[in-house]
Amino acid sequence: MLYNYNEVIKKFKSDYNLKKALKNKSIYKIESGIYSEQPNIHYLSIIEKKYPYAVVSGLSAYYYYGFTDVIPEKITLCTSRNSTNINNNEIKQIRMKDELYILGITSYEYEGVTIKIYNKERLLIDLVRYKNKIGYDLYKEIITNYRKIIDELDMSLIEEYLNVFKEGEKFYKILMDEVF
Repeated sequence: MLYNYNEVIKKFKSDYNLKKALKNKSIYKIESGIYSEQPNIHYLSIIEKKYPYAVVSGLSAYYYYGFTDVIPEKITLCTSRNSTNINNNEIKQIRMKDELYILGITSYEYEGVTIKIYNKERLLIDLVRYKNKIGYDLYKEIITNYRKIIDELDMSLIEEYLNVFKEGEKFYKILMDEVF
């Protein structure tokens, strides 16, 4: 189990007891402000604990879902515009309006860790939205993998999401031409 500093202090009652527990290895300091009962923790567990308001998106999400084998240089996390800055060189933060931020948030298990991530329908729309930013080859790979699971996608959900985007009709036409 992971703890932030306040939670670990509650558990051990004082900073002194925490230091004793760290010394006798009944708790481990994973990084600043993050503690665990186990010495080795999956990096996604740490991210989920540190940034519970963030949602995995972009190339990271496509990778975790298996749409691409290209490992992203940074983990892409979406947050609300009003969220605090994420100051971490390994994370790319994308801020968005609340009505877009909340659209399609789901849970997904990756390597034994449950992460907050956008669903496949939302990510398909994002793929079309950012088509020119990710490169032709990567776009083609992801679209090809989406075509393989076309029967699993909820078309009514995609249509509902498209109504929220300003250019929803344009994205719909692209989806019909390139995926469906």
